[in-house]
Amino acid sequence: MSGNRSIGQQTLESRGLSFDGYFYWISVAALFGFILLFNAVFTLALTFLNPPGKSRTMISFERYSQLQRKDDKEGLHEESKHAVNDPGNVAGPKTGQMVLPFEPLTVTFQDVQYYVNIPQEMKERGYKHKKLQLLSGITGAFRPGVLTALMGVSGAGKTTLMDVLSGRKTSGIIEGDIRIGGYPKVQDTFARVSSYCEQNDIHSPLITVEESVVYSAWLRLPSQIDSKTKDEFVNKVIETIELDRVRDCLVGIPGVNGLSTEQRKRLTIAVELVANPSIIFMDEPTSGLDARAAAIVMRAVKNVVEMGRTVVCTIHQPSIDIFEAFDELILMKTGGHIIYCGPLGQNSMRVVEYFQNIPGVPKIKDNYNPATWMLEVTSTSVEVGNGIDFAQIYKGSTLCKENKELVKQLSSPTPGSKDLYFPTRFPQNSLEQFKACLWKQCLSYWRSPAYNLTRIVFMTASSLMFGVLFWQQGKNINNQQDLFSIAGSMYAVIIFFGINNCSTVLPFVSTERTVLYRERFAGMYSSWAYSFAQVLVEIPYLLTLAIIYVIITYPMIGYEWSAYKLFWALYSMFCTLLYFNYLGMLLVALTPNIQVASIVASSAYTMLNLFAGFIIPKP
Repeated sequence: MSGNRSIGQQTLESRGLSFDGYFYWISVAALFGFILLFNAVFTLALTFLNPPGKSRTMISFERYSQLQRKDDKEGLHEESKHAVNDPGNVAGPKTGQMVLPFEPLTVTFQDVQYYVNIPQEMKERGYKHKKLQLLSGITGAFRPGVLTALMGVSGAGKTTLMDVLSGRKTSGIIEGDIRIGGYPKVQDTFARVSSYCEQNDIHSPLITVEESVVYSAWLRLPSQIDSKTKDEFVNKVIETIELDRVRDCLVGIPGVNGLSTEQRKRLTIAVELVANPSIIFMDEPTSGLDARAAAIVMRAVKNVVEMGRTVVCTIHQPSIDIFEAFDELILMKTGGHIIYCGPLGQNSMRVVEYFQNIPGVPKIKDNYNPATWMLEVTSTSVEVGNGIDFAQIYKGSTLCKENKELVKQLSSPTPGSKDLYFPTRFPQNSLEQFKACLWKQCLSYWRSPAYNLTRIVFMTASSLMFGVLFWQQGKNINNQQDLFSIAGSMYAVIIFFGINNCSTVLPFVSTERTVLYRERFAGMYSSWAYSFAQVLVEIPYLLTLAIIYVIITYPMIGYEWSAYKLFWALYSMFCTLLYFNYLGMLLVALTPNIQVASIVASSAYTMLNLFAGFIIPKP
């Protein structure tokens, strides 16, 4: 205390902030006033505002005009009449020869074993083995023009087998002989002739269906193919997968807007098919779909098979129609053992006869789903109850011997064939990879007002606020305190705008990161091409933000009018925004998810403020 003044009062007065006691009650009244205002507006908004309409995410004036005409009764009647009279509007299977030729390839695998390290939980339970075997002596073949299903109970190893054959397993120990077209499999070359459709349909939400397919074709087709041929091939793929009616729709966010689940499944197939692969792996393409949507997806899959490609799907409890769409079946049981490998037959009679000939297996009921019956009669409980081992029965069967003989024949290269060879790792050179990534990033950024428009509005409003708070302070620097006020304003601007810029970029980059993992594994581009495109696309937007800030705050605060100082003000703000923006990208790349990235970012902000508190001089 100094006289009748406290240390707090002295500190405020030294900063030119002297307030009377009644300001405390004014502040309390203001807080209660804001509470009442915000809650009243919140209640009124929920009461009177209509819910958002249907999201029509289309990038086509023609399609948009069609939707607008549907709002009129006459337009709706004409549209319905046109749909009935025009058979082209009725969705149906569309087949035909593809624009680009491909080489049909056979996949053979003999005595495939797969081991992983024992999890710590199993060690604690007393499991003494050093390795856990997930696949046990798997032998079979996938042939061109044949749709093969991988089935089994949960944990049987069907997805594990497909991941091992496709090269997606990067850990563990793989043993056995895997051949492509009769030659030993080499992953780098195999990735160029194969595609993998993941169960989770991962796509960039802010580009259209057609742009997604064009982007995949740009990066995955050989550079020797001219643009006209690529465009024709893209159109043919879209027609084959029956995506014509939604080609101009934005992909959108699952469950929020954009494509339906079934349309996303077909888009996943399309972006892989446009790579013109000889072999396609699909992980549960009908998962999460109703019967109608699953039938549409399987029709698209059949269209692909009819082209002569090798297609393999994992499937879990399919309907009768879906199950009988397959040509061959590999059925597995827990432990990674095959218990059936062969054709389904007409109405699944081959597989039904095989299991009904095993003593103790009950007959299938009339009109019963053979897929469901097959999983029920081969369950572990049935094996224990009847004292049988389906894996051992299969190994001793005539079917197993026939399959081994077939695999032996297909494992030898056909006369005149050559092993797969590609001179480069990626179909396109580094410059084309960068151009394609930048093209997609530019489209995504331009169509994301929730990210870009929001931060432009935020920068404009906040710059006006800072200009009002420090109105003409730059012209009134008469003592040390005035200098500290200007320095404080600069520090506040850096932290305020920098932290906001870093926080807003986290969810946007995080959404695209999952897409990056899928595309990079597919061999579309190197990480360098994607990273440079991601960094470069931010520059015009950040430069715009810096210009907005300088135009508003520079005259309002009253800094000296000098081209030299004006340039440095713009340069310093631009570099500040770049720094915090790229810091956010770095945190997303280093952390497992956006929640952890946000926590790390908050910790970094706290440390920055503490550090600034130590180095800023005190009056």
